[in-house]
Amino acid sequence: MVKLVKAKLSDISEMQRLVAQEVQDGIILDRSEDEVASNIRSYVLAKEGEELIGYAALHIHSSRLAEIRSLIVSSEHRGKRIGKNIVEFCLKEAKELKISEEVLVLTYLPQFFQKMDFVEIPKESIPEHKIWTDCIKCIHFPICNEISLVYKLGN
Repeated sequence: MVKLVKAKLSDISEMQRLVAQEVQDGIILDRSEDEVASNIRSYVLAKEGEELIGYAALHIHSSRLAEIRSLIVSSEHRGKRIGKNIVEFCLKEAKELKISEEVLVLTYLPQFFQKMDFVEIPKESIPEHKIWTDCIKCIHFPICNEISLVYKLGN
């Protein structure tokens, strides 16, 4: 049975191992262990027993905007609705935190998010601080092929 739990500092090494190939392939942005540690409260993990099989972070940009980032599910567990459950957990958390407007994602798999009512937006509408704190660290910067989508919150 898969359970969703909040991350602990002791999970960081396993989180880094799980995401290593996607980071190397340029699919997910590299985040140092220190960066993950300083944002540990934003991560939710999917575990099957004690095995980490996926995770994501709900990063708060402002009272009106949050972002789901670093979504990963291990290749052998894809297609089992684990990613969907993680995203739904993050959306619920955004609502509980009273994010007033929307949740952003940047992805190479827009259809995954569109099935959950995310809608595509122009990249030009992404907050500038996102570009200069995260995007600039990407191996694809400044030529980005990711698709920007938002989920409108009905708070």
